[in-house]
Amino acid sequence: MNEFEDLLNSVSEVNPGDVVTAEVLTVDNGQASVVIEGTGVEGVLTLRELTNDRDADINDFVKAGDTVEVLVLRQVVGKDTDTVTFLVSKKRLEARKAWDKLVGREGEVVTVKGTRAVKGGLSVEFEGLRGFIPASMIDTRFVRNTEKFVGQEFDAKIKEVDAAENRFILSRREVIEEAAKEARAEVFSKLSEGAVVTGTVARLTSFGAFIDLGGVDGLVHVTELSHERNVSPKSVVSVGEEVDVKVLSIDEEAGRVSLSLKATTPGPWDGVEQKLAQGDVVEGKVKRLTDFGAFVEVLPGIDGLVHISQISHKRVENPKDVLSVGQEVTVKVLEVNAADERVSLSIKALEERPAQAEGENKEEKRQSRLRRPKREAKRDYELPETQTGFSMADLFGDIEL
Repeated sequence: MNEFEDLLNSVSEVNPGDVVTAEVLTVDNGQASVVIEGTGVEGVLTLRELTNDRDADINDFVKAGDTVEVLVLRQVVGKDTDTVTFLVSKKRLEARKAWDKLVGREGEVVTVKGTRAVKGGLSVEFEGLRGFIPASMIDTRFVRNTEKFVGQEFDAKIKEVDAAENRFILSRREVIEEAAKEARAEVFSKLSEGAVVTGTVARLTSFGAFIDLGGVDGLVHVTELSHERNVSPKSVVSVGEEVDVKVLSIDEEAGRVSLSLKATTPGPWDGVEQKLAQGDVVEGKVKRLTDFGAFVEVLPGIDGLVHISQISHKRVENPKDVLSVGQEVTVKVLEVNAADERVSLSIKALEERPAQAEGENKEEKRQSRLRRPKREAKRDYELPETQTGFSMADLFGDIEL
């Protein structure tokens, strides 16, 4: 038997589909030359048959002298008939083992690595097996750009396994949702109305700010952001900022928490009696006008009401006729009610009553006083019919002549 026949006989001992052990001889040009133990048959192990990461360095996976278990793919015969080698794969062997391990594991959470952004989702790797996560299953919100997940390791739930169809579908979203549900339940168990808690500003809207309480987002309505009126959320807080908030109400079933930021900070009405007293004369600015009067800011965050009857000694039909928003005015404090957060003010109390106006008022009072017409006095008795006149007989009686 010549050398070539010996070579053919040794080759006959290796067949595609065999799982064999091979020793790495050399590593060069993105591939490794190996020899299959017990046969003397050589094989080629390429980077592509080691990993799905096309940018990886083969030297990070194998080096000369290593012993690896591989799957024989097919025979490769070179131009030189004396050279017979086999293409082998470590990746596919691991994938085969992975498929076997996946049987019956639907619903289980495993750790995967994002390998490539593909149309409609993300390609991932799990124990040498390539899986797919649809874009709708990557996060709780639809993800259009999946590139940011490439190279990341994260947990995902196995949704479908079909080795025959090479179908391996996972969901990261369900893992996130379940974790959020557990975190939400824990947060709600610790929350109570009236408590002051610490959270992080998650996002801002036109109607308020959402605060992350560690698994539950609570809303600070725009009216609860500041003691000042008509503020913009972005002028008070910013995304990522850590804040202390007071819990106003909890609806665990609906997953809602109402919060207040201004309730944790001193308000303008705190100690107002020491800043403002009845009889004080102060400068203020007209903040808004209504049909019944004008609201004047006398201290930061404190607006007092000048009732329409306190604007002027003259008759005022509409406050807009004599005042304007932003106008500086001098007012007298009539009353301070800190409990109800009300201050009554007067402009006319600082003005001298015009004499003409005083005369007009007296004239109006006289004209408004209605005089009652005289009525004839009623008799409280009735006269007899004869009392309409009387006769001599009534005076002297009957006289005989």
